[in-house]
Amino acid sequence: MTQLIECIPNFSEARRPEIIDQIVAAIQSVSEVKLLDRSSDLDHNRTVLTFAGTPAGVEEAAFRAIQTAAELIDLDTHTGAHPRIGATDVVPFVPLGGASMEECIAIAQRLGQRVGSELNIPVYLYEAAATRPERANLENIRKGQYEGLKLALSGAEGVEEAERRKPDFGPAKLPKAGATVIGARNPLIAFNVYLTTEDVDIAKKIAKAVRQSSGGLRYVKGLGLLVDGRAQVSMNLTNFRETPIARVVEFIRREALRYGVGIHHSELVGLIPQEALVDAAVWYTQLDQFDKEQILESRLFSSDKGRRITDNGQSPSVRGLPAPQPASFIEQLAAPTPTPGGGSAAAYAGAMGAGLVAMVAGLTIGKKKYAEVEAEMQAIRVVAEKLRMELTHAVDDDAASFEVLMATFKLPKDTEEQKSKRSAAIAQSTLNAAHIPLHVSADVVKVMELALKCAQHGNLNAISDAMSGFAMSRAALTAAGYNVKININSLEDKSAGDKMLAELAELEKEADELEKEIRAVMKERGGI
Repeated sequence: MTQLIECIPNFSEARRPEIIDQIVAAIQSVSEVKLLDRSSDLDHNRTVLTFAGTPAGVEEAAFRAIQTAAELIDLDTHTGAHPRIGATDVVPFVPLGGASMEECIAIAQRLGQRVGSELNIPVYLYEAAATRPERANLENIRKGQYEGLKLALSGAEGVEEAERRKPDFGPAKLPKAGATVIGARNPLIAFNVYLTTEDVDIAKKIAKAVRQSSGGLRYVKGLGLLVDGRAQVSMNLTNFRETPIARVVEFIRREALRYGVGIHHSELVGLIPQEALVDAAVWYTQLDQFDKEQILESRLFSSDKGRRITDNGQSPSVRGLPAPQPASFIEQLAAPTPTPGGGSAAAYAGAMGAGLVAMVAGLTIGKKKYAEVEAEMQAIRVVAEKLRMELTHAVDDDAASFEVLMATFKLPKDTEEQKSKRSAAIAQSTLNAAHIPLHVSADVVKVMELALKCAQHGNLNAISDAMSGFAMSRAALTAAGYNVKININSLEDKSAGDKMLAELAELEKEADELEKEIRAVMKERGGI
């Protein structure tokens, strides 16, 4: 399947359409992408563009758009109702057909590094691409907007604050184009509800009631604004499956009645998944027995193309036999083959540890008893899921690196030149094979840190799961560490691996300290 990725950059400009035309032209100059939507709001002074295409095409188009916006938009003179910190304020990547969240994270990281180095624009990574739990939420990065961030980075609010607000890429100083936030996330619905009043205070009260950060609905972010002379509740719905759009509308309708007003109309900014509208229609029409296959268009466009066919043209279950299933990882591990081996097992154990941490955070979110730590748990869950994906990837990466290493031993060695090339290839492949378990080691120590936080502040009923996640990660570190050491030990010039061994030693030392802390927490908070 062709990989397809969506990008929805937000630009701090709407009142000068000629500027947006040039940004659009920059995007459309990349042949592998298609512009899907253009939405501008004069009061917000903000434009949202939506385009999609191949991973490489979308990444290049996003860079050209950021570059063009930086040349044409001056944040020192910009005004608008919507919070912003940059000319290109936020650039999220969303996986569509055939693409994964990991690929979107990789795009965000590469683009962030390029924007920081080539355009000298500070870049912050957010959502699934966040490098710190507190940066998973866009609001935390955008605190104080452009003016506040500029002040903080200048050191006017203290060295500690300047260090805390330091970007992931680029200079720790704001140019006139401001900073850019780049990340990877699931589909988001930008949805605004207009009220039958011009009293913006009512919109602000309703926004406070509906948004998750103030104790409202999960996966809802909201602001109260005055737009076109009418009070507006401006929202981002970050998970329409968990919090359907109909539930949001009815919540706002009830809140509005408290103040003697109603809903005038609503609007979408950009695009919306069809599934979200279908869910809203089903909710309002009370089609309790509805099946999505009852949608005419779904039936018309469905086909047998997705069915797997054998060489003789028959489905594998035609003769009453079950379709063959791929071997599980445990079965592959037990097979008498060199790969997957201990390095892959270490990554797998680490992924399980990250999964348990994400579970504990999820079991804490939404519980009134743990309302004070909800934001922290949301961030932990995002970072844990990112680490889980990275570690899952490392399972195959470790096996692949070992197979490459084995291949280098089969290189010809008949001449001195061949022997030299073979020796260099073996050394390089050995270092590469050591690098992957070292990266796994760094990741699992991060999982341990998150597990400790879950044990300290998470749902008490799941504290043993937090400890289990820690234990799996600790085991992963031990296994990965031995794989680093055995590879380095096999080098003729062992000094080439000194830096890696020193890094591993630091990670093991950090893990020891974390284990002391979590054992104390288990005794104090868990009674065990």
